[in-house]
Amino acid sequence: MFSHLVVGASLFFGDIIFYAVCFLILMWLIKIFAWKPINQMMQDRADKISNDIDSAEKSRDEAASLAQQRQSALANSRQEATTIVDNAKKQGQQQRDGIVAQAQTDAQSLKVNAQKDIEQERQDALQNVRNDVADLSIEIASKIIQKELSADDQKALIDSYIEGLGKQHES
Repeated sequence: MFSHLVVGASLFFGDIIFYAVCFLILMWLIKIFAWKPINQMMQDRADKISNDIDSAEKSRDEAASLAQQRQSALANSRQEATTIVDNAKKQGQQQRDGIVAQAQTDAQSLKVNAQKDIEQERQDALQNVRNDVADLSIEIASKIIQKELSADDQKALIDSYIEGLGKQHES
């Protein structure tokens, strides 16, 4: 029906075979020269992407590991700092206790020495008073023996005795 429109458009079997052979040759040439390099390029690109992903994953794991190490080191540093501060507090407390104990011991020793000195001074004072009383008794007795005393003489003797005591205590 439309055959009258197509003028000289008839297909020959030989042309079809020629086109098919050319097509196959072209496909074979594309396979050799284009397909293999393209596949190789695509494979290389896929390998590179895979390696980049693996490398990124490895870097992320290393970064996570380093972050964990840094975190544990920080925790250890805090723990060590706390331990150092606690030890310093304990040593300070021990030194304070030692200083207080030494001060109390020194104070007690000074107190005991002061009490001994006071007791010695008291004993010395009592001995001096005894000696003074003995000397005065001997002096009074010797004055009484030397003369018989009247009431006025006794009064004068007592007054001179008192004056003698006052002079001795002043010096």
